[in-house]
Amino acid sequence: MHEVFKKRKSTRSYNSGKPVEKEKLEEILEAAHSAPSAGNLKARQILTVTDKETRERLAEAAFGQDFVAEAPVVLVFAVLPKVSAQKYGERGKDLYALQDATIAASFAWLQTVNLGLSGCWVGAFSEEEVRNILNLDSDKKPIALLPIGYE
Repeated sequence: MHEVFKKRKSTRSYNSGKPVEKEKLEEILEAAHSAPSAGNLKARQILTVTDKETRERLAEAAFGQDFVAEAPVVLVFAVLPKVSAQKYGERGKDLYALQDATIAASFAWLQTVNLGLSGCWVGAFSEEEVRNILNLDSDKKPIALLPIGYE
C-alpha cells in the first residue's frame, strides 16, 4: 500500500487514447463498493460515465476542466442523505452519508493507481449542472468526480 500511496497523484492529462479495460473498471468499482460505511448503509451512489458527450458536459460543469472529458471514464460519487438519515437522523444526513461517499471515492482512486491507471479528484463543479446532466433526483447530491485513465 505504501507504494500505491507514493504513486498517487492528481493527473490532469489522459492523452494516451487507451481505454480502461472492463476488468480493471470492475476492480475499481469493487474496491469502491467494499469501502466501509456508517451502519453498512452505503448511503452513496457511484455512476460510471463513459459516453464522450456526457464527459464533455461534465467537463463544462466542472468549470471547463477539459481533462474530465479527456479521461475515458469518469466516476461520479453521489451522496444519498435520506438513506443515512433514516437511521442516524440529521448527523447521518449531514455527515455520515458524505463520509460514505468520500471513503468510497478514495478507495476507487487508490485501486485505480494500484492497477496502473491515473485519476484526479474533482470537487470543483456545479452541483446543479452535474445533477441535471446525470438526471439525478434532487435527494442525491454529487460530491466528487473521479476521471480515470492512462496518461
